[in-house]
Amino acid sequence: MRDPAPTFASGSMFPARVKAVLGPTNTGKTHLAITRMLAHASGIIGFPLRLLARENYDRMVAAKGARYVALITGEEKIVPPEAKWFACTVEAMPLDRRVEFVAVDEIQLCADADRGHVFTDRLLNARGLVETMFLGAETVRPLLQRLVPQAEVETRPRLSQLSYAGPAKLTRLPPRSAVVAFSAGEVYAIAEAIRRRRGGCAVVMGRLSPRTRNAQVALYQNREVDFLVATDAIGMGLNMDVDHVAFASLQKFDGHRPRPLTAQEAAQIAGRAGRGMRDGTFGSTAESPPLPPEMVEKIEGHQFETLTTLAWRNSALDMTSVDSLLDSLSMPPPVPGLARGNDATDHITLAHLSREQEIRKLAQGRARVRLLWETCQIPDFRKLADDSHTRLCGRIFGHLVKEGHLPPDWVGQQIAGCARIEGDIDTLMTRLAAIRVWAFIAARGDWLRDAQRYQNEARQAEDMVSDALHERLTARFVDRRAAHLIRRLDDTAEELLSAVTREGQVVVEGHRVGHVTGFMFEPDAAAGNEDERKLVLRAARRALQSEMPKRVTDLETASDDAFALLPNHHITWNGDEVARLRPGPTPDKPLIEPLASEFIDGAQRERIRARLAAWIEAMIKRDFASLDVVEAKAAEDNTLRGPAFRLREYLGLVPGGTEAEVNPELRQKLKAIGIRAGRFALYIPEVLKPKPMALRAQLWALKADCDVPAVPGGGLVSVPPPEGWPEGFAETMGWVQAGPVLLRLDVAERVAGELGHLTRRAPAMLPPDVASRLGVKADILPAVLQVLGFRLLPAEPLAEDVFGPPGPAMVSARREDRGPRFRRPGGRPDGQRDQHRGPRPERGPRPDRPQRPRDDAPAPAEGEAVAAEAAGPRPERGPRPPRFTGKDGAPRFTGKGGPRPPRPDRDDGPRRDRRPPRDDRNEGRSYSFSGPKEKGPDPDSPFAVLARLKLDKG
Repeated sequence: MRDPAPTFASGSMFPARVKAVLGPTNTGKTHLAITRMLAHASGIIGFPLRLLARENYDRMVAAKGARYVALITGEEKIVPPEAKWFACTVEAMPLDRRVEFVAVDEIQLCADADRGHVFTDRLLNARGLVETMFLGAETVRPLLQRLVPQAEVETRPRLSQLSYAGPAKLTRLPPRSAVVAFSAGEVYAIAEAIRRRRGGCAVVMGRLSPRTRNAQVALYQNREVDFLVATDAIGMGLNMDVDHVAFASLQKFDGHRPRPLTAQEAAQIAGRAGRGMRDGTFGSTAESPPLPPEMVEKIEGHQFETLTTLAWRNSALDMTSVDSLLDSLSMPPPVPGLARGNDATDHITLAHLSREQEIRKLAQGRARVRLLWETCQIPDFRKLADDSHTRLCGRIFGHLVKEGHLPPDWVGQQIAGCARIEGDIDTLMTRLAAIRVWAFIAARGDWLRDAQRYQNEARQAEDMVSDALHERLTARFVDRRAAHLIRRLDDTAEELLSAVTREGQVVVEGHRVGHVTGFMFEPDAAAGNEDERKLVLRAARRALQSEMPKRVTDLETASDDAFALLPNHHITWNGDEVARLRPGPTPDKPLIEPLASEFIDGAQRERIRARLAAWIEAMIKRDFASLDVVEAKAAEDNTLRGPAFRLREYLGLVPGGTEAEVNPELRQKLKAIGIRAGRFALYIPEVLKPKPMALRAQLWALKADCDVPAVPGGGLVSVPPPEGWPEGFAETMGWVQAGPVLLRLDVAERVAGELGHLTRRAPAMLPPDVASRLGVKADILPAVLQVLGFRLLPAEPLAEDVFGPPGPAMVSARREDRGPRFRRPGGRPDGQRDQHRGPRPERGPRPDRPQRPRDDAPAPAEGEAVAAEAAGPRPERGPRPPRFTGKDGAPRFTGKGGPRPPRPDRDDGPRRDRRPPRDDRNEGRSYSFSGPKEKGPDPDSPFAVLARLKLDKG
């Protein structure tokens, strides 16, 4: 602030003209003021924002040259020696200069509770020698005419029409739209959403430096992006080619509390749409509710409540002492229509420093008090919500009082500490705020011995950080490739020829500029220079706008053979990736997610998803048709529904043995409807075929969130464990881990079942084709059989005096597997009895016949067989009915050789009564794929007698 001084009109030869040009946005008020100022010999114009001052400074330089135009803001001063016209912020207007023309833009900000006192002071005191002009909204007219009665008031109508377009989603906003939010977090979130959906946007906030702001606006103005996300800073006269303004919120934080937007504030922002003679629209988007009808009516009709009070603070300050200064700042307004606003930052800082005794001791005399007041006016751009700014002002005041200037090393270190470009967006914006503080300090030539040096260093640091911030903003919120593709073409007199070939090549004016893959476009890097590249890309986009709907239609009408699944769960259409699978609620109901593309909208994405969903559903239904058949059959029996439901959950194969859960009766029922309840899994044989297995592998990997492991080809019954298979994948795909190899489930079940039948009573001869059926070599067969639950008994060598072929290899069930793994026909595991029956009483041996091995007794081990031979015969227990009988009651056995014919010497009497006792307990019956082998030559046979005679003669 300054001491009271005569207005610019004092001492002039004729009365100064004071004029107020009022009206809504887009009325040409600022353009009129600059034109009038440049028509005078000298002039000053004050703007509410540094960005706006810089923008109009560039326009004035273009008209008059940098030699005669000056820029003065709090942290930037460009004042040539011959400067005649000054573009300034309102706070930085050099009121001690006598110029012919003075103008203040956005004069309605006199009512702002925080900054309004500065605008009110300019309204009451700033005058040009020839002409003074105030620009603003119509709402300030009554108070302006009361406080400045000599002012002429001119109302200018809006050059274009502003109309309400209603709410719209971010994805439905038209190009050349500006989305307005009121916090940095909202700006980032909306900008990120637009980048994902629309290719990118420019970002404009009040905290940006002019260099960063201009670079971001250039992205938008040059049509590299079609959207702009900004704070309400764009409402203060920033002129851009905006056709639509969308409010992302109707509340703002005014520095003290959140509050709703007023109709005047909303109109100031909405008025950025439709510059010049182009009509504009406004509405809401994102989470914002629709604008209230009464607010819409006021904005469209430009009819708002007039201001009743203006913020005021005494500018005639008493510098006698610190207390006198504080008292003068707190003086009440002198006239009606003025009111004290919120205490400004300089006032608050002075009040805090006045409590420090050291500061009071230093602030003695008018000069020291004025110096203290000037240090308190250092802007708090950082807004850290602590006392760091107050301490900084106190330290600067102490240096200036004690040393007469600021320490050069300290100032240089502070500026150098801010001149770093690493960090994210918020970090760089914080550094920019700090640089602005030091740029303001460096601009005070009377505080530094070499002020120009530090001004240059601060400007260099600001430029460096500003460029880095622009790069970060562009990298985060602009997808340049997508932005180029979705950019709208300007209306041109001559259109370029563009087309898309059948191979997907995009050709513009006979030159290939890129190709289309699925619904994605990839531009060719060798498309000429940058200007030519931008031109052909715009034309290519025009070609793709008609190509993409055609491709969507082609995909909808394509046959199922055109689609395929990749190991990474992507879906291809004619070899091009167009979508990917996502896990669904159940394994047989995966979700379809079309790949993101800027060229297809939501409706087209849904058409793609629906066609691919129908394809994947048909493929699952076809490859797992056996599941539907089984479920239909199981619906008739309650006991079958549970297994069928589990098979549906596991897509036809549930790993794990079923002996403990499925009794023989249920097993037969399941088999009748096509379900196998085996030793290793509950499954449907049809799902082990190559196509269902491949689809099951795809859906399993989708649920496991990994790529699809390679599945062995059809026809293989055993494979080495593949490297890289995830845990549980082999069992789920129908492969049984059998020692060093994996066996196909159906083959393992079949062989194990046959061996189990052979060894159900005692060890049996190993069928000769077991190794070939399992697809394994003979040397690993014992390990494989061990896992399947059997033990291979090697053939015993013949005695020295025995002649004939060697004995065959035998196989037996493992002891630990004979109990719980196998069940009796009644469903109870062998060796188990009902607990309520208690122990079976011992019975004495029957003297009539040797005792045979019981059906449910475990097979004897190798050592036990030798001991059994020496034990001698056991008494016979008496006759028992045959186990296997046909419908007619006759015994039957359906083994590999078919039913066994009846023996000729058998009659109706008990079989065991006529059979002579056997000395060898291991000579029980054994069912195998070939007949039993003889143990050795009979010494009483004719052949043996003949052999002995020959030997005797010899």
